[in-house]
Amino acid sequence: MNIEIKISKKPIEYKAAVDYLEERALNIHQNKQGELIWILEHQDVYTCGTSGKDEELLDPEKFPIFRSNRGGKWTYHGKGQKVVYFVLDMNVRGKEIKKLVRNVEKWIMETLNEYKITSHNDPENVGIWVKKNNLEYKIAAIGIKVKKWIAYHGFALNLDVDKTNYDGIIPCGISSKGIINFSEMQTLPSEDELNQVILNKFKKIFTD
Repeated sequence: MNIEIKISKKPIEYKAAVDYLEERALNIHQNKQGELIWILEHQDVYTCGTSGKDEELLDPEKFPIFRSNRGGKWTYHGKGQKVVYFVLDMNVRGKEIKKLVRNVEKWIMETLNEYKITSHNDPENVGIWVKKNNLEYKIAAIGIKVKKWIAYHGFALNLDVDKTNYDGIIPCGISSKGIINFSEMQTLPSEDELNQVILNKFKKIFTD
C-alpha cells in the first residue's frame, strides 16, 4: 500500500495536528489521498478523549486544554514525547477494530523490545506498560478514532518527559499507577534511529 511518511522536526500545535488528521481521513474516504504515518512532538497540552471526566483535570491552568474526538481519557503531550499518528483505511485493511488496537499495541511493544525494554498491554487499561521494582508504569498512551472505517490518531511514547507535567491531570483516569520514560529504562537512541525503528516495525506488523 502507498503510505506517506511525514516527520516533523519542530513541535506541532495539537489542534493543527488534529485538523490535519481529520482532513486526511476525509480525503482517504473520498479516494483523494493515501494513508499516512506522521511522527512528531507536540507543544505542551492536556488533551481529553471521549471518555475523560472533568474531575480528572486537577489543574486547568497548567497547560492549554483540548477536548479531542479520540478514544481514551486525559493525557499530556509535549516535550520529551514521541507522538506517532496514523490515518489508515480499514475499508481496505479489514474492519476489525480490536485487531487494529492489538496491532498498535504490538507495534509499540516491538519497538521497545528492539531496545531490550520488556513491555505489555493491559486489557483493563489501554496503553503500554513496563514493570520496574515490581511496580507497573505506563510508557505509552494510545488513542484511536474510527470514522467511516478510517482509523486515525495513534500513540505517544514517553522518552524523557518531565513527569511533573502530568501533575495537572489523572493520566488516563488511573491514579494508582505512574508514568515512566524510555530514558529510565535504556539510553535514548538518536531521533532518526528511533524513527526508523518505528517505521520498520509498522511495516512488519501492518503489511507482512
